[in-house]
This record gives sequence, structure tokens and C-alpha cells, in this order.
Amino acid sequence: MKETTMNVHEASPHGPNLTRRGFAGLMALLLVGGPSMLLPQPAAAQASATAQKIANHFASVKTMMGEFVQFGPRGEQTGGKFYISRPGKIRFNYEDPSPMRVISDGRTVVIGNRKLKTWDVYPLSKTPLKLLLGAQIDLSTKMVRGVKEEDDLITIVLGDRGMFGTSTITMMFDPRTYDLRQWTITDAQGKDTSVMIFNVKTGVRLDQKIFAIPYDEIHGR
Repeated sequence: MKETTMNVHEASPHGPNLTRRGFAGLMALLLVGGPSMLLPQPAAAQASATAQKIANHFASVKTMMGEFVQFGPRGEQTGGKFYISRPGKIRFNYEDPSPMRVISDGRTVVIGNRKLKTWDVYPLSKTPLKLLLGAQIDLSTKMVRGVKEEDDLITIVLGDRGMFGTSTITMMFDPRTYDLRQWTITDAQGKDTSVMIFNVKTGVRLDQKIFAIPYDEIHGR
């Protein structure tokens, strides 16, 4: 997987600034690693009509924005604002003084540090974010690793070994409102990075420049 090094910016709205550990947690959110002892198991049965209905509703939301709090595998906490434009586009703006930013333009994901002026570049197709940002979520396919339905929460685990190895993404929805509450990416070492979202607005008009990656700056480095 091709990588280019440059950097990122932002700080935590509810916690300490992004440290090296925080950066490692962010990387865990994106990277695909080698084999893990914590192998997710395929769903034992097909998801219910309710779960598929929620997945369809989420996939039908073409744009959304709001605030997030991110928890890394060592308990580190960061936060800021996020923007999503389906399919494939996302941006995380971390609060000052953190220099971090994460952008996907539908093909490529970059992690940049405005302070250090460094970048890490990955194909979106090789990260579990692709499943979160897909045009549809079909719970009858083999990428579904598990579906758990409770009175107050529906949890859907997705993964594709051919694309992401043992990395998975777990999405948690409110069964009454169908709102996405949180997603967790588990890397190949079994480490979790969770993102909780709040103050979410859907169906908003977003300037597509939000998702523009500064390729000239990246290649210039």
C-alpha cells in the first residue's frame, strides 16, 4: 500500500490534545494490518428486516455533519467536527491546538499534520471506512460479521477479509430513530478506536471543497 509522509491538525473538544498515542489511535482507525488472534466470526443468521431497514436508512443519508469524540485503544480522547458526503467522502477537523485532519475524497484517505506538514496517504478501498461510507449496506452479504439486536441498540459488524484482513467496523444504531450513534474500528491486532457522534444534522448542503485533498502540497513534499 503506497504511503507518502507529510502531517495533520486538530484538538480534543472533551479531552487532551492529540498526542503520539492519540495519533497511533487515529492510525488504527485507518490501517489494515496482519493476522490477529481476535478473528471476527461470520453472522450466524441473516439480519432481521428491522436491521436491514436501519442499514438502508443510514445508506440513504447522503450528507451529514456534526461533532465527534474519538477514543483510542489506550483510552486517549480527542474530538472535533466531522462531515460526510456519500459515497466515500469524509472529513475530520480536530479542535485546536491539535494539528490533525483526516480527509477522504472518495478514492484516497489522507492523514495530515498542519504543524509538521506531513501526510500519510492510503487508498480508501483498503480501509474499513469504505464500508461506513458506501452507497449501500447489504446485510445479506458475506461482509456481515455479526448483527446484534437489543431494545435500545442495534449493532452491525462489517468486514471483508479480502480487502481489510481481519479489521472490522462496528456500527451502532438507535432502533427507534435509526440514528447512527457510534462506530468502532477494530484493527488486525484487536485494538479498538471508537468515534461517538452527536449534534448531527443530515441532508445538509456541503461544499465539496471540504473533501478536497491538497495533492499538490502532498506531491510537493
